[in-house]
Amino acid sequence: MRLIRTPEWTRPVPAVHREVLSAVPEADEGKPPLLFVPGFGHGAWIFAENWLEHAASRGFPAYAVSPRGHGGSGPDPRATLRAYAHDVVQVAASLPRRAVLVGHGAGALVTAYALARYPARAGVLVAPVFGGWSTLGAAVRRNPGGTLPAVVGGPLRLSRRQLFSREVPEATARGYTERLGRASARAQWQLLAHSAPEPPVGDPPILVLGSPDDRVVPAGELTRAARRYGAAPLLFPGMGHDVMLDARWREPIDAILDWLDKDLVG
Repeated sequence: MRLIRTPEWTRPVPAVHREVLSAVPEADEGKPPLLFVPGFGHGAWIFAENWLEHAASRGFPAYAVSPRGHGGSGPDPRATLRAYAHDVVQVAASLPRRAVLVGHGAGALVTAYALARYPARAGVLVAPVFGGWSTLGAAVRRNPGGTLPAVVGGPLRLSRRQLFSREVPEATARGYTERLGRASARAQWQLLAHSAPEPPVGDPPILVLGSPDDRVVPAGELTRAARRYGAAPLLFPGMGHDVMLDARWREPIDAILDWLDKDLVG
């Protein structure tokens, strides 16, 4: 059992309303619930578009949380990575069974922090953004106009070309990018300089997946994130960063559910 860290009781995370979207199977098949965690600027809606109902159709109760300041959750302009992880742990602890945590983008880093606090059945890191100065350098090279304002506390703006493959219709991609919000300036800074997440509680299985054609996460970063957990990444060529919204969205979610059926259910 992990001891409570001093900051967790001397500087408790303030309470906010948390938006949770869900889709559950018609019959309970005993499969573990999935809790999806979006990345910076995204909300639970990115999973509600396709993945929640698809997971439920395969017998998995599926939930998605919008961390504070995202989606329909309450605001917290000074939110930290610890506050985002707190939101994930609180929602996971409220589910009827131990959950599988699935984090996307910078939400994968938040999920890694949550896995060090919550005894998940498994963890899945999708197109993980673990941050650091090398990640910033790659972002500046690929999207200087959208990245440099975030360095001085402004919003991080991701482009249609970074997030989606060319298979996504222009109007659809534009509609998605117009729904994006922003993380707090503090969390954006912490993405550059933060302590490495502690090992997951209970040593759950971890799956890392993404696309080698991701214009947010360089292929080398994807490989390093997978090696952190002693695995190789599962790759989906031709897809953008937001794989759950891309034209071939079924491929990665089916791979996740197949892996869970094999390792946790079968």
